[in-house]
Amino acid sequence: MRIVLIADVFPPLRSSGAVQLRDLSREFARQGHEIVVLVAAPEIDIPCKVDEQEGFFIVRLKSPKTKDVGYIRRTIGELLMPFMMLWNFRKSSFVDMRWDGVVWYSPSIFLGPIAKAIKTASACRSYLIVRDIFPEWAADMGVLRRGIAYRFFKAIASYQYSVADVIGIQSSGNRIYFTDWVKESGGRLEVLPNWLASAPENICSIVVSSTRLAGRRIFVYAGNMGVAQGVQVLLGLAEYLKDRTDIGFLFVGRGSDIRRLEKYAENCYLDNVVFFDEIDPDEIPALYAQCTFGLVALDSRHKTHNIPGKFLSYMQAGLPVLAAINPGNDLVELIEQERVGRVSTGTSIEFLAEQALRLVDDISSDGDMRERCRRLGERMFSPKAAVQQIVSALKS
Repeated sequence: MRIVLIADVFPPLRSSGAVQLRDLSREFARQGHEIVVLVAAPEIDIPCKVDEQEGFFIVRLKSPKTKDVGYIRRTIGELLMPFMMLWNFRKSSFVDMRWDGVVWYSPSIFLGPIAKAIKTASACRSYLIVRDIFPEWAADMGVLRRGIAYRFFKAIASYQYSVADVIGIQSSGNRIYFTDWVKESGGRLEVLPNWLASAPENICSIVVSSTRLAGRRIFVYAGNMGVAQGVQVLLGLAEYLKDRTDIGFLFVGRGSDIRRLEKYAENCYLDNVVFFDEIDPDEIPALYAQCTFGLVALDSRHKTHNIPGKFLSYMQAGLPVLAAINPGNDLVELIEQERVGRVSTGTSIEFLAEQALRLVDDISSDGDMRERCRRLGERMFSPKAAVQQIVSALKS
């Protein structure tokens, strides 16, 4: 099939979404499909820039800056983004191509107009990959009131959904948010699990043995540290366990909360905590090879279901997880059924610490735990399965 994939993130950005889309594009090409990726590119100073790599094309389209800016500027930028992308796409050599399918990735919720235009021009089917139920999660968190702004974002998201013939959600628990869409559109809703390709183990710029955590069993958190993640609970855990000289906590990444978290650790004299800036995704396997457990955090106020990309990377590396997540999240059942970690769904630091110490005991007594993690990653979260599912939906 000839497929166009639309997104607002792609490497060299280091976000989990960018890595996922790179892995998906590689797998489309590996399976023999003709794939062209359209990416919002505020960093370029020409209408479009075309790169070819690993059997597919990346068309970077000039667009407004939407990352690392204030909320108002970001909203305006995202609102304009699909129209500027479409305008500049029409200046590219790919404009007259006929497509067999349009696939796009959310977040962002604003890419509906460009997906609609390309879908209409080619009279083809469309597949929306939804990884983030916005603005619902923001309202649940109290970041956004259910007023005018909420209704505005809700309308944008609803338009995006209306463009899709098929929507792939990452967890069955999120079906409830699409009940009206299924009834009104007659579209197909399916669970499309997250995916992550195997990565070669490169040298890592972080050497844990050269830090004050040397010799400890390391709980690692690698990823975004913003409002939605609720990483503060993990700092509370580190403070509670600061007398355990055999345990250390390593935080690697970026995000709106990172400076506040670093200040908290400094003020509490947490010598069992070390922070590093984000690293290249290809360094992650070598980082995890130095660690014992993976940390997952989602703010307990979330009502949507989320299986973060970092969970996949932990499974792939054979790292059992300690998860502090929202009650009812589908990830709870997955971790417990597959016996790949321990979970806390409340706000009690004491209970979370109890689960952490149980996990330390588990890794010592259960010799198959790491291998179960790897098997789960291979079975449920492969790009090969994701591509086959998307292609099947586009053909149906």
